[in-house]
Amino acid sequence: QVQLVESGGGLVQAGGSLRLSCAASGRTFSMNAMGWFRQAPGKEREFVARISWRHGPTYYADSVKGRFTISRDNAKNTVYLQMNSLKPEDTAVYYCAAARRGYGSRRTTEYDDWGQGTQVTVSS
Repeated sequence: QVQLVESGGGLVQAGGSLRLSCAASGRTFSMNAMGWFRQAPGKEREFVARISWRHGPTYYADSVKGRFTISRDNAKNTVYLQMNSLKPEDTAVYYCAAARRGYGSRRTTEYDDWGQGTQVTVSS
């Protein structure tokens, strides 16, 4: 099992930036990929971005492509989500997730471990 702790959320005005961090501990050697998802009130959890833990492609949701950047620091067992040009519709709880059994893609079912989430609120 992998334990994940997100940080970096907060309140920001539209057009602003935030950087989320997700620190992993435990069986990190078994991770194949890490992803960021978000869930707004009354909506389903949706995919934001995904990065391979070693080699492989990086994916983004169309809604964040060109504004958000996912990156990782393997030495620190940490994945980041740099969010620029934020919009009110980006308001949600953001979760990071680790894929161990599979290679992780855009579906929540492909991830095995989840963090507790961090709130991002973008004011207009």
